[in-house]
Amino acid sequence: MTPEAVIHIGRKAVETVLLTSAPMLLAAMVIGLLISIFQAATQINEQTMTFIPKIVAVFVTLLIFGPWIMSLLVTFTTEIILQIATVGQ
Repeated sequence: MTPEAVIHIGRKAVETVLLTSAPMLLAAMVIGLLISIFQAATQINEQTMTFIPKIVAVFVTLLIFGPWIMSLLVTFTTEIILQIATVGQ
């Protein structure tokens, strides 16, 4: 296996991780920002107020993007398994 192939696999792995985690991270970030703005406007400084909306937002985002994430992971895994057969050649 050439160094270029290893770098390609590593790049695809990092790309896949970023793509699969991005929807949930963005949802949590937007909800956190909105709650922070609300807390600043109302001067409510309750730290636990952000947890439940973030958890709900991440769960809903996972339900919405779940099939796409699964298809992305299956495609990546299939490519990796197919490349295993060519390692010895």
